[in-house]
Amino acid sequence: MAITLKKCGSEDLADLQAIGIETFTDTFAAHNTPEDLQAYLDKAYDPEKLKEELSTAGSTFYFLYDGEELAGYMKFNVDAALTEEMGADSLEVERIYIRPAFKRRGLGKYLIDKAIEIARAQGKQLIWLGVWEHNVNAIAFYEKMGFVRTGSHSFFMGEDEQTDFIMTKKLG
Repeated sequence: MAITLKKCGSEDLADLQAIGIETFTDTFAAHNTPEDLQAYLDKAYDPEKLKEELSTAGSTFYFLYDGEELAGYMKFNVDAALTEEMGADSLEVERIYIRPAFKRRGLGKYLIDKAIEIARAQGKQLIWLGVWEHNVNAIAFYEKMGFVRTGSHSFFMGEDEQTDFIMTKKLG
């Protein structure tokens, strides 16, 4: 099957909301209370919030297709859209999610490679992301991709304050 990326626009809002809720729930439901998870989903995937994110300068969403099937998505930020002050020479991968049926096919690597390619094309020297401290599989994946832990920040799942590790990769 051919793997392709499609830049998302406002016409993709419903699909973006659906895949966002599906993949976030798959990743984090077992580790959080239903109330905290639902509070986060209601806030993060509210159509108005997503519409605003889609139109924010410096933020870009991409759908990942495996053949004709929507397999995952990625959001990255640059410049004023960064969620942490990491400098003008950095690109943030804010979201990277693969649908359950498409995991373990190399699609996460494909997305990270594309993010690196985009960062280099924009003259960025650093790529970074936040990953939940207890998501050991994701941490191991990012380490395998050359990322190192360089800090941490708070992430709120509803009312529950959690810690995300900040992982960075310098681009040569």
